[in-house]
Amino acid sequence: MTIRVMIVDDQMMVREGFSVLLNAMPDIEVVGEAVDGREAVEKVATLRPDVVLMDIRMPVLNGLEATREIVAADADAKVLVLTTFDLDEYVYQALRAGASGFLLKDASARQLADGVRVVADGEALLAPTVTKRLIQEFSRLGTPKPPTQERVGELTERETEVLVLVAQGRSNSEIAAHLVVAESTVKTHVSRILVKLGLRDRTQAAVFAYEAGLVTPGG
Repeated sequence: MTIRVMIVDDQMMVREGFSVLLNAMPDIEVVGEAVDGREAVEKVATLRPDVVLMDIRMPVLNGLEATREIVAADADAKVLVLTTFDLDEYVYQALRAGASGFLLKDASARQLADGVRVVADGEALLAPTVTKRLIQEFSRLGTPKPPTQERVGELTERETEVLVLVAQGRSNSEIAAHLVVAESTVKTHVSRILVKLGLRDRTQAAVFAYEAGLVTPGG
């Protein structure tokens, strides 16, 4: 099944470059573009793409606010944030606003396509090499309201263990190897964690873990 993608960036060369790269993939089709967050919100409502590639710094309405509006209008919307720097000051906020992950703009064609596929498949793009560092940094700098202990207490000991590993950026296969269990078992645990905590994906689960103090920056 073809993955329908919309590209949101105020730089024409960036939009055209990503469009060429993605349209070259047999399973991906770019169905629309937007030059700012406001246009993105309007076009997403009409085109309903499977994945939105969202730049953060744009005129009229930035990517952070656009992401928040898109996710508020459709809880199943999948937004993949694009940034130039691996410590962009807005990325942590974007993850908390409902983005499913992020990619650096200098990602290779393969990384870009794989990122789109991962997010389209309902997973969060949590690359251990970069995303872990980002979430750690911005959970340290941010001052969000911590989750209530009641919510944390709803998890079993094993579910809490899996949540911590998710927050460390580990994939299901890596978690399975670490816990010496089947990958299908890990998927079941992750699904139950999301349901119990009322979270939409692994990214929000990772952010929750940091805000709840289950994982600390640098830990």
